[in-house]
Amino acid sequence: MAAENGAGELDMVFSPLKHIQDGAHVSSMEQYREMYKQSVEDPEAFWGKIAKEFYWKSLPKGKFLDYNFDVRKGPIFIKWMEGAVTNMCYNMLDRHISNGLGDTVAFYWEGNDPGDDGKITYTSLLKEVCKFANVLKSLGVQKGDRVAIYMPMIVELCTAMLACARIGAIHSIVFGGFSSASLAERILDAKCTVLITADGVWRGSKLLNLKEISNGAMQYCTERGHSIEHCIVVRHLSPSEESVREDAGAGDLDIPSESDDDSQPPAKRPCKISIGWTKGRDVWWHQVMANVSDQCEPEWMDAEDPLFMLYTSGSTGKPKGVLHTIGGYMLYSATTFKNVFDYKPGEVYWCTADVGWITGHTYITYGPLGVGATGIIFEGIPTYPDPGRFWAIVDKYKVNKFYTAPTAIRALMRYGDAHVKKYSRSSLKVLGTVGEPINPEAWLWYYHTVGEGKCAIVDTFWQTETGGHVVTPLPGCTPCKPGSATFPFFGVVPELLTEEGAVIEGEGEGYLVFKQPWPGIMRTVYGNTERFETTYFKKFPGYYVTGDGAKRDKDGYLWITGRIDDMVNVSGHLLSTAEIESALIEHKAVAEAAVVSHPHQVKGECTYCFVTLKEGNQYSEDLAHELKKKVRSKIGPFAQPDFLQNAPGLPKTRSGKIMRRVLRKIARGDRDVGDVTTLADESVIETLFKLRPSDA
Repeated sequence: MAAENGAGELDMVFSPLKHIQDGAHVSSMEQYREMYKQSVEDPEAFWGKIAKEFYWKSLPKGKFLDYNFDVRKGPIFIKWMEGAVTNMCYNMLDRHISNGLGDTVAFYWEGNDPGDDGKITYTSLLKEVCKFANVLKSLGVQKGDRVAIYMPMIVELCTAMLACARIGAIHSIVFGGFSSASLAERILDAKCTVLITADGVWRGSKLLNLKEISNGAMQYCTERGHSIEHCIVVRHLSPSEESVREDAGAGDLDIPSESDDDSQPPAKRPCKISIGWTKGRDVWWHQVMANVSDQCEPEWMDAEDPLFMLYTSGSTGKPKGVLHTIGGYMLYSATTFKNVFDYKPGEVYWCTADVGWITGHTYITYGPLGVGATGIIFEGIPTYPDPGRFWAIVDKYKVNKFYTAPTAIRALMRYGDAHVKKYSRSSLKVLGTVGEPINPEAWLWYYHTVGEGKCAIVDTFWQTETGGHVVTPLPGCTPCKPGSATFPFFGVVPELLTEEGAVIEGEGEGYLVFKQPWPGIMRTVYGNTERFETTYFKKFPGYYVTGDGAKRDKDGYLWITGRIDDMVNVSGHLLSTAEIESALIEHKAVAEAAVVSHPHQVKGECTYCFVTLKEGNQYSEDLAHELKKKVRSKIGPFAQPDFLQNAPGLPKTRSGKIMRRVLRKIARGDRDVGDVTTLADESVIETLFKLRPSDA
């Protein structure tokens, strides 16, 4: 092994650990290559075998796979198992109960505050899903209708989405924390007539009034000629019926506490949320669930019928409603989950994401339930009540497979190792990362400090549009290079292209595209086929265009360099902001870095770097000089940052994503930062404006 400080390990290859390899679903690169070869050359045989593990009322009547990726040959389309009949919810719940898993825990629930928890078995979850499906049917919701869901991370969220799937309604989940306007925009685009929400939620020490935000969204919709007919509200914060007063105009939700002591956790302190309540439209979840049957026959659906839409912002324009269908997504979510996390029956799996994002759809709900797994739904944030929260939960539930974002890892690195080592992590076997490329230093900290060198690391690359992992290591077979997403998953054929569309053979860097469809790929942008084709297929006809750049090294490993629109063109050099960030983070004083473009009179563009330091370090001119030198030596003189700024915190959403558009505004001194309601801490913005270099 390399030097103790890990510096010599940056270029090492980490072979699969023998205790992980033994008994793994894919236990050697030879096995991987054989499976991969079949998956791309004979997808019907490969995916047809996997399809037999699921329940189908009838099998495909025509082609197993039919598609066109080339706009020059006609409209883009992708069809997997068209004509096969099934139901997603039935495969997630009923099928497992029939196979004896009824008493298995489907989800543990861990609330914002330690000690606030619960669990639900597959049998109990099915009953709740059927009851809520009957509620939706009683409100007139039918197959093909769209239902908006705007909720905290509670079991009722998964119950609602599965109930929609059971009756053939299309769910559109909006992250609980988007502004009223953002929620309304998605409701209007999808033409939803039912909204499911909750009274409120604590995120760490911050209270969010979800019903008030929902009211604003419904008003916004009404003003534009579209009405939400029914709003179903989960009573999440109110401890008793008596604490709620409903009347025609508004109700008050009082949350009593045993103590007014400020030392109490925020969720236990007294607070008051004003809730506007429209009779005839708004109803409480628990009331409508009280007297309905827990039996509901599934709506049998075609494999290519829509399952859900999920809005993704893209680089410009209004959000896109990415549409996923049932059959292919079901196969792909379960298969990627099983193989990438090497999941075995009886293990406990935890993805820290929010179901409001695609990671929560695929790797909290549909993927794990597809194989009968036991998962964890987590309502809180990684640093509340202290930075040891993740590891306390791992210890509490004896988590075996853990999945989180590099942003969270880097944030926790900043607090040192003590919060990690306080808790046992001996149950862990696989540690995953999602959301952005992980820099090698964070990879090594994850491997050594969290996993104690005993866990496989899976650095997964995928998108809302891909439905599941497309480039990723497999724990039992893939030799890993810290920071590389390694090799394609089954059925995925990547290529690197030049700006002119020429294929780059061997080593090189370019646009990352895919040659043929895998079952989980999106089918269209809801209501806008032209946008679907323009965004993903017109730039390079014959390929799905990810919008990301990547490089391939001499060993064939893929390294994701980030969004092409996160590239900076400095004096003719196209620089990856992710690459510069990685160089900055190699410095021992740096916990996190975020790089954006900044106008430059001579260069056209230059780089502006926000740097968050580890505890105990002070920002200084000497440190800034060291950091610039680090980038020069790692990438080249042309990459040296023009501006460095001390950033005690970065503007992040509650899911941990850095809002780079806000950083670009700060870098330019433009205080028109737009909608920041999804930020975990809005005060960060003012702090960063105050710390801007005087010459920026």
